[in-house]
Amino acid sequence: MFEPFIDELLRATVALFVVVDPLGNIPILLELTSSYDSSRRAKIFDTAIIGGAVLLLLFAFVGHQILLLFGISLHSFMIAGGILLLIISLQILIMGEEKWLRHAERDVSLYPIGFPLIAGPGAITTTMIAIKAYGPFIAVISIILVMLITWSIVRSTDMIYRLMGKMGLHVIAKIMAVFLAAIAIEYIISGVKSVTPAYQGLRIIK
Repeated sequence: MFEPFIDELLRATVALFVVVDPLGNIPILLELTSSYDSSRRAKIFDTAIIGGAVLLLLFAFVGHQILLLFGISLHSFMIAGGILLLIISLQILIMGEEKWLRHAERDVSLYPIGFPLIAGPGAITTTMIAIKAYGPFIAVISIILVMLITWSIVRSTDMIYRLMGKMGLHVIAKIMAVFLAAIAIEYIISGVKSVTPAYQGLRIIK
């Protein structure tokens, strides 16, 4: 009786965890919050996780309706999210994290940590697919589990910071920014591939 439930929950949770990738985001998260003390960093991560969880839950239930309301396809949303991630990664690479933060002039908890680093276009798309494939109950539990695991990982960043040091962290953050740019390109390519047949069909009709 419980085997199908456990299997579906495991599939949904693993898929979302891989997309959120809290371990891979640690260097970037540390670099973005390197100018704050540990207590301030903890508050930022708490806010980011809560904001990311709320965003994923919102899109899990009403994501399709929101996109339809504005006449936006899921593929276009992935392209837009990919471009946003690409801009962030390029700014970090070119400007450096400290200059980028001063340029942004805003709290980094909700943007860019909550969205799009934690609850990015890939995570949003995954939750929207999960709720259709496995139902709302499993989708919600998978979101809660992944956010709890992510919270426990990002709250351990102080220990990671002490182990790696500022210079090591800076180098790895730059490398991860390149990977972030690559992920952004993948989102854009996936979105373009999905909409290209539709546009080809329109051209044939004309």
